[in-house]
Amino acid sequence: MPALVAGGSPASGSSALTVPANDSPEAGFARDMATHHQQAVDLSFIVRDRTTDQPTRTLAFDIINTQANQRGMMMGWLDQWGLPQHSTAKPMAWMSMSMGGHGHGADYQAHDGSLMPGMATNAQLAKLRTLDGREAEVFFLQLMLEHHKGGVDMAQGYVDMARNESEKRLAQTMVIGQSSEIELITDMLKERGAAPGVPAS
Repeated sequence: MPALVAGGSPASGSSALTVPANDSPEAGFARDMATHHQQAVDLSFIVRDRTTDQPTRTLAFDIINTQANQRGMMMGWLDQWGLPQHSTAKPMAWMSMSMGGHGHGADYQAHDGSLMPGMATNAQLAKLRTLDGREAEVFFLQLMLEHHKGGVDMAQGYVDMARNESEKRLAQTMVIGQSSEIELITDMLKERGAAPGVPAS
């Protein structure tokens, strides 16, 4: 990513942008997706300690490694831009800046710790911590399936409005990677004779 100069022109190259504003889609996407990713990492750490099933643990490790790395990149961009890592803006507010938003994300109503589409609630996180073995695997897979669907919606929303090529490429990587994992998780649930939806609490 070319170096950017606050309030001025790119330090190198002609296609880079000036530093995004604090209320820009770039900053909003970086903050919100970092939060979304952190919960995926948290869910994966929980299930890692609740089951010995190797396919589930492998998926959890992959999510931990991939999403922790991507989260670090987004936090690094905010630091590079000289912007705070947290904002008082409503989650998903940046999505309303493009054609009234993308999908249902811009209109999402946060509840019980579920700040953005696909995120698990505090109650669901607490439940996962009480389960072991096959029950933990299935509930994790159900939660992660919804989590990835929400993540893909958010990432595609940013791709559709992106002005920052580095973030756009990362968002496209998220869409491709999480879409592939959605197929894997769906198959894993079928193998366990479980429905894809998260059971009502």
